[in-house]
Amino acid sequence: MVERPGSVVVGVEEEFHLVDLATRRLVPRADELLGRLRPDRFSSELQRSVVETNSRPFVSLVDLVEDLSALRRAVVDEAERFGLGVVSAGTVPIVDMAALDITPDPRYENMLEEYQLLAREQLICGTQVHVELADRDLAVRVAHRIAPWTPVLLALSASSPFWLGEDTGYASARTLLWSRWPTAGPAPRVESAAEYDALIADLIRTGVITDPGMIYYDVRPSSHLPTLELRVPDACPRIQDVTLLAGLFRGLVVAELAAIEAGTPPLTARSELVRAQTWRAAREGLEGELVDPVSGRPFAAARVVHGLLERLRPVLEENGDWDLLSVLAETTLERGSSAAGQRAAFAVGGLEEVVDLLVAETRMHTEWEPHARRTEVMAMLRGYDSSADEAIVFDKTARRPYGMVLTAFDRLGPDGIAEREVRRDRVQRSLGMYFRTGDEEERLFPFDLFPRIVAGQDWRAVTTGLAQRAKALEAFLNDAYGEREIVRDGVVPGALIESSPGLQPEGALVRPGTVRCAVTGTDLVRTSAGRWYVLEDNLRVPSGIGYAMANRWLAARVLPELVRAAPTSSPRRAVALLRDALTHQSGALALVTEGPTDAAHYEHQLLASEMGVPLVRPRDLRVDEHLRVFAGEIPVEVLYRRIEERDLFAAVPALRDALAAGTLTLANAPGNGLGDDKALYAHVPDFITYYLNETPILDNVTTYLCRDPAQLAEVLDRLAELVAKPVDGYGGQGVVIGPDASPEELEEVRALIVAEPSRWIAQETVELSTHPTFAAGRLEPRAVDLRAFVCTGAETEVVPLALTRVAPAGSRIVNSSRGGGSKDTWLLA
Repeated sequence: MVERPGSVVVGVEEEFHLVDLATRRLVPRADELLGRLRPDRFSSELQRSVVETNSRPFVSLVDLVEDLSALRRAVVDEAERFGLGVVSAGTVPIVDMAALDITPDPRYENMLEEYQLLAREQLICGTQVHVELADRDLAVRVAHRIAPWTPVLLALSASSPFWLGEDTGYASARTLLWSRWPTAGPAPRVESAAEYDALIADLIRTGVITDPGMIYYDVRPSSHLPTLELRVPDACPRIQDVTLLAGLFRGLVVAELAAIEAGTPPLTARSELVRAQTWRAAREGLEGELVDPVSGRPFAAARVVHGLLERLRPVLEENGDWDLLSVLAETTLERGSSAAGQRAAFAVGGLEEVVDLLVAETRMHTEWEPHARRTEVMAMLRGYDSSADEAIVFDKTARRPYGMVLTAFDRLGPDGIAEREVRRDRVQRSLGMYFRTGDEEERLFPFDLFPRIVAGQDWRAVTTGLAQRAKALEAFLNDAYGEREIVRDGVVPGALIESSPGLQPEGALVRPGTVRCAVTGTDLVRTSAGRWYVLEDNLRVPSGIGYAMANRWLAARVLPELVRAAPTSSPRRAVALLRDALTHQSGALALVTEGPTDAAHYEHQLLASEMGVPLVRPRDLRVDEHLRVFAGEIPVEVLYRRIEERDLFAAVPALRDALAAGTLTLANAPGNGLGDDKALYAHVPDFITYYLNETPILDNVTTYLCRDPAQLAEVLDRLAELVAKPVDGYGGQGVVIGPDASPEELEEVRALIVAEPSRWIAQETVELSTHPTFAAGRLEPRAVDLRAFVCTGAETEVVPLALTRVAPAGSRIVNSSRGGGSKDTWLLA
């Protein structure tokens, strides 16, 4: 199965030279910096004059660049403490070979002993791009299919015209030095991981290399990560060029994966020709000609780059990268290569001017966008773990677009925020924003002042996937309570439907043409890499729209200066969509609730008031002899039910007859629990393919059905790693998160699963992204999810309002019934 372009993550390793700012010479002082930098993000290389940075992997290129910018800032800031400059380029022109040394490490010392001159002159830095690709069989096939395009990527990065004080006549002298290694060059043409691994084993047996990490092909499966790695580019002074390389390489990988799946043959290119084309790219950079891999003929570099962009345009548009990368490519082509800029600097002031230019460019390009250092926020973020955070970069600066939020919090400071929390509680009491769990007394609904922002690129993809999912679930419910064609065609086992606790006889009473899922609530989680997953679908009585509206109003009264500037839509649109969906087939609407004892009664009151419809309880309803439904003396044609169907029918049995007669519509329809079933959740991608003939846009979490003996065995074996859920559970009830559970809890859920395996599923544990939450005078990272809503009436529309739920400290469960809270959520256009 080929990964969708919008879900493939990419990461970058950058190498940086260290130079003395007085002499402009390369200096072996990396260990001094590394002692002050985080070892998980910064590391040594063969030469002691080089520092390597390692980004987190991301889906969004903007997220990636923010991380790279922070890493560059950290290196530059530390270097300047020691009077050093940082250079991101393939080579540094002023070098005293006698003053340099390799990093004291047994592996590096062995390399020096074995390779001598090659190791001593390894005074070069590159940019390495990693694209996630866990299937090694595919990885080795994609590597050689991409090989013809690697010279183009090299030309875009060319930044090493000088070597040992001389102009080499090449745009990338680093390529010449790198190519001397016995395992450098174009990726070999192999068809399987086994064949590739056998090749590496043979190379190791020859004694030419000592380990798989010494495979230096231009494109290779990583030796330590589930990625395909691009190694051919020079290090780039301009971070925009790194972004361009990362986006183009990811585009090439995804395009070739699709070509393999479609059976499209690769471009014909012998390794000897690719090597020759790489030499030409190293010689001329962007200022001369490159060989077009499609025609095999040389053309001006700009023409070949444009050809690559157009070839990748469908993929780049699908994952939202086209606008950014097309602009970056044009900017790079107009400006020319770094090599050309260095030669222009040399003409003005010699080699010293070249070094000064590279230091200045590298320093200038530590910022994708300006990041102000904010004293109060930095204090509130002391010790903050941003490893999975949506808002904060690892150096405690803000991710785009959280700059305005951190500015507001900085102006307020901890005391000012605490005062706003007092105001928040007062406003909540005046609004009656309470929540009840079980038999406990009403409590204020937990609300955090730090808003969550969903970027436009993310929200556009999510909304498209949500609408697709809602349509497929509606089609499934109609089919499951009808002809069951999906069972007849062998897509879903009939036993899975028949055994579902959500299958209810009243579901068959719904008249054809009636919308079953007027309101869908879908719970999504975002990983640290920015990949979105659907955690579950809620089709019975999904709550949250009212709380999302109330959160915005509450935020507007507590933080008016921030909310007024929020670039997001008004909650009023959500009310209009909800009412239109509920009344598009019938007009007379009422909202039915269990009453004040319901945990979400505040929301019921709010929605009824905003829609201008009666709020009724089952005891207020009656059915006359014509099966017409009344709330007191008011006729009702649609009941927006915020009560479980069994309780509603138990209180007013005649509603079944009205439903069957078509005089009443229940929204959402009875029997929708079948679509909520966690076992059937695993088949929603199949619903999308079967009913809509479309590729699923949003990913499911990998799910195991305990009713299947083989899957049950795996679940029981890996219970401590997985999340166990009852198929009919909701609100977090019965959920056991293996990594967080005690041995006693694991044994208890094991016994329940073994006793009734068909009532349980298990899922891979997803690392939820975190978000800043104000607590006790500081900001803490808390796990969050997102409940989004789809309304289906005449059209299927995603509500431009969503509820972010926040887990308590130390927990991954966000449900309100388990102590979770919420945030105002800004959905950007």
